[in-house]
Amino acid sequence: MIARSSNHQPQEAHMKKTFAVMALALSIIVCSGNDCVAQTKLTVLPNPVLYFQGQEPYSTGGLNFIRYRYAVMNSSIYPEAMFAAAPSLPPCGANSSSSRTWVDLFDQSGRRLFGFCALGKSDNLNTIWFALPVDTVPPSWIYIELNDRQTGTKYKSNLAETTL
Repeated sequence: MIARSSNHQPQEAHMKKTFAVMALALSIIVCSGNDCVAQTKLTVLPNPVLYFQGQEPYSTGGLNFIRYRYAVMNSSIYPEAMFAAAPSLPPCGANSSSSRTWVDLFDQSGRRLFGFCALGKSDNLNTIWFALPVDTVPPSWIYIELNDRQTGTKYKSNLAETTL
């Protein structure tokens, strides 16, 4: 039989205290400053669900175009902050208060058709479009990318048709 020392309980209590102090120190190191709060708020957003709304004639500068209008079915899930003015990020041309998130439209082969850099709010994802000269055959399919310039995250949509 192995004999136990008479100070077994104080030694166990000391080990529990040491473990508690180490766990607390580790949590302070892992969650220093506001980083811990930011990590708990980090959410993964789904990709946009793009759909074709229709087409309409469009004229500018004496030229005639067909405008292809699109909307994002799940636009309401994107936080308004993603589309707020972001003057601390690089400008969009002369617009020094462009949105944090830019939206680009691409044909199915990845050629950029048009872009929006100052949507202002997520609901404006339901008013995006691109235009082609009247006699130009549109691509069969397009997709969009939301580029959150603050986080470096890109959200790519499904392919959507260009005809109803």
